[in-house]
Order: sequence, then C-alpha cells, then structure tokens
Amino acid sequence: MTEIEVRNPVTGAVVGTVPNEPADAVAAKVRELRLYQQEWEAIGPDGRKEWLLKLQDWLIDNTDRVADVVQSESGKPRVDALIDPSFAVDLIGYYARRAGKFLADEHPAPHSPLARVKRLTTVYRPYPVVGVITPWNFPLAMPALDVIPALAAGAAVILKPSEVTPLSALELARGWAEIGAPPVLAVVTGAGETGAAVVDNVDYVQFTGSTRTGRAIAAACAQRLIPFSLELGGKDPAIVLADADIDRAAYGIAFGGLFNSGQVCISVERVYVEAPVYDEFVTKLTDHVRELRQGADGRQPRHHIGAMANEAQCDIVARHVDDALAKGARALTGGKPTGTGTFFEPTVLVDVDHRMSCMTEETFGPTLPVMKVADETEAVALANDSDYGLSASVWTGDKVRGERIARQLNAGAVNINDVFSNLFNFALPMGGWQQSGIGARWGGAEGVRKYCRKQALTSPMLPTQQKELFWFPYSTKKLGLALTAMRAAGARGARRFGVLDVINTIGGKGK
Repeated sequence: MTEIEVRNPVTGAVVGTVPNEPADAVAAKVRELRLYQQEWEAIGPDGRKEWLLKLQDWLIDNTDRVADVVQSESGKPRVDALIDPSFAVDLIGYYARRAGKFLADEHPAPHSPLARVKRLTTVYRPYPVVGVITPWNFPLAMPALDVIPALAAGAAVILKPSEVTPLSALELARGWAEIGAPPVLAVVTGAGETGAAVVDNVDYVQFTGSTRTGRAIAAACAQRLIPFSLELGGKDPAIVLADADIDRAAYGIAFGGLFNSGQVCISVERVYVEAPVYDEFVTKLTDHVRELRQGADGRQPRHHIGAMANEAQCDIVARHVDDALAKGARALTGGKPTGTGTFFEPTVLVDVDHRMSCMTEETFGPTLPVMKVADETEAVALANDSDYGLSASVWTGDKVRGERIARQLNAGAVNINDVFSNLFNFALPMGGWQQSGIGARWGGAEGVRKYCRKQALTSPMLPTQQKELFWFPYSTKKLGLALTAMRAAGARGARRFGVLDVINTIGGKGK
C-alpha cells in the first residue's frame, strides 16, 4: 500500500503520511461497520447522545491539539483553526440533544374518515452505512458537519477526507476511539480511487466538493440506486444597495470574501454595488482590506489571513486575477502571490464584468471583484447570471426591501446585512441550487432524517372482520358503498353526493 505525504502549505514541510487505501480495504471497513451498526441503532437516540456528548467533551479537552493539527496541514491562522473544533462542539450539542425528538415515530392524521380505522405511523430507520466525502478547506469542521448527524441518526459512518488534509479527520476518529465509543466510525485515506470505493460500498453518500466530481458521484450512485446529497461549488454574490450601512457592508463583505483565504463554499465571490454608493463602498472596502495582516501563526493569533491550502488552488486564483487584469480590470490592492509558500495577497478588483472568469467561475480564494450597477434590477439580474446558487447576501437599510430582493435570488440561502449567518443556524437547511448541489444538510429534523429510510406502518384501530370490503370475492353492493363513500369524502360540490351505481357499471348483481 502506497503512502501520501501531507505537507504544510506555508513551509512545504512534511507533517504526516497516510496510506492510500485501495478499494478492497475500503470494502473491508464497510463490512466491519455493518457488524456494529445494528447495535448502534438499537441503543436509540438517548444511548447515542451519551457517546456523542463524550466526544464533545473530548474535543473541548483537546481543542489546542486539534487546532495544531488543523494548522499544520492547512496553513490557517490560529483563530481560524480554533473555529473547526468549536464548530464541531456546537453541532454535537444540537443534534445529540434533539435527535430523540427528531427521530420519534410520527402519527399523521388520516386524509379521509374512511382511513380512521387505521393507526398510521411513520418510522425513521437509518441507512446502515453512510459514506461522507469531504474537501480540504475545513479539515475537521467539514467532516463534523455530516458525520455527527449521521451518527445521531443511528447510521455507521465511513469518512473519506481530502488527501490534502486527512490528519484532522484522523484526530476525530482518534477521539471517538479514545472515549471507548462503539466502532461505528471509520476513516479511510487516499485519493480518487479510495473515494470511488466508498461510493461503491455504502448505502448513502454525502459529498462536499467540486461540481465536476459531484456529477461523477451522482452518476455512480444512480447506477447503484442509492441516495446521495451533494454540496458543490459556489459563486456567491453580494448586493450593496444605496440605502445600506456602507461601513457594515464593507466590513462584512471583506470578511465574507477573505475568511479562510476565501476558501469557503459560501465565500462572497462577486459584489454588485448601486452607483450612488459605489465609490464610497470601494474606498472603504479597499482601506479595510489593506489593514488585514497575512502570515503564518503559531499558537498565538497574530494574523487575519493565512495561506492557500495547496499550490493548485493558488494557481486558480492567479489565473482569475490575471485574466481580469488583461481584460481591463484594476487591482486596488493585492493581485499576486506573496512569493512565500502558498500565500496570495488579499485582492480587491474593480472595473470587472461578466466577460472575466473572476465573475463567472468559482475562484475559492482571497479576491473581491466589485462591479457598479445602475439599480437593484440590474443587480438581481447579474447575481442570477450564474450556473451556481449556493448563497448570497443583500445589504440594505430597509429590511422589507432586503427580503423582497432575497426572494428573487437563485440561491439556497440569502443573508440580509450579514454573511455566513445561515451556516451557524442548524435549524435552517444548507443546500445549493442549480450547479451548487442536490439536497441539503441540517434544517432541524431533516438534518438527521436525511440519513434515514422512512417506513410506513398501519395497524387496525377497530376489531377486524374476516375480510375487507375490497377483498376477493367482490361484493358489488358493498364495493359500491365503499366507492361512494370515497367519492363523498374526496370530491367537491354536488358531485360528492351523487349515487354511484357500481352494480350496473360492473354489470353484476349485488349480494
């Protein structure tokens, strides 16, 4: 079995090695998970809650160590690295304590008086093994986003992290093992073939990553007729209206576009500003971006922006900036790599338009292209001029106006006068439209129910007879009464009261 070197993107130093696990090793781990999943399901939400809260305790007790690992393989500033375990802690608390309520049997009301002779029950039963495939931008938080609700649902989970940043995911698995939890969480490391083997062996796939890879996974899942959920690329717009608080908009959009060096699926990647406030906004945004400190942190937080996670991503950012500059854009600050590691200067671009790749392709880097628009109509049209639809933001002093515009945007989430706030509200669904994905994570109860198969149960409410009205041999008289009652319950107006002559229609004689 070959090994993969994990490197610190700031220094290039090797910080760890992991096996490039072949398909047969993945299949073996899935088979082992199946052996333990039934017991994990059987202990119920309350039993699972205890283990999840022990994992929460472990993450709190080991936050500094986990943040060290996150930094070592991602080049994040210290504050950003601390967000990963803290986010996981918050998510565990939400689903561990609520899964019992979310997964409880439901008893829907019958649609018709005829159906009231049955007790109706919807049961939520987990898929035995869920495969979670995650990217490199949040090495611990990304796995937690989906591993935690899947475990809370009662599924076993096999996690395949990015080969660029696998060490943090292994820390999560180490914590699960150290608390003595049942062996229903496994991590497999490797490249594309390892991920493909996960898809080939599990019962449900949750993938976060590129649109290109997502299409391939969707096709593979369709061949196997297994369900999947995809969160894919984004090109999130921000609309700044003339009545906005320009200072807040400048600060918020700078954070939304540059947090984690712009390597966030819901980063602000294009900004549309109404003409009356365009110059003021650009000046304030540029001044603020110039204030930000970029560099490598140790345990002491000194910088706001870190490195790109890998050279390939740094190259994409450089290509988008160079393309914009070649087509007439200007960089008011930044615009190039720093020359150290994979750092790319935080960049504000103006005089941009939709001929430029920085406005149409996912950049996933520390760039803020800003475009002047005449009014909100043009802003909405340009914001919707995209294949993507993950999230967006609207900046305005009028909440009613903001909500009206938000409802016109083709995006799975819209934050008004804020960025990322939907990401920290687990009661809301997080999912993309168009080329940004299929399905959603979270959304309260749906966040755990997505990892479950719905089972319908009926049981009699009244003493049962020897046979039902619809059973063989038919009694046309009794059948006619039943069908008449069905029409009376479901139809409208005078039609519901008409006599249904089933006997004559069938041509038989009632008994």
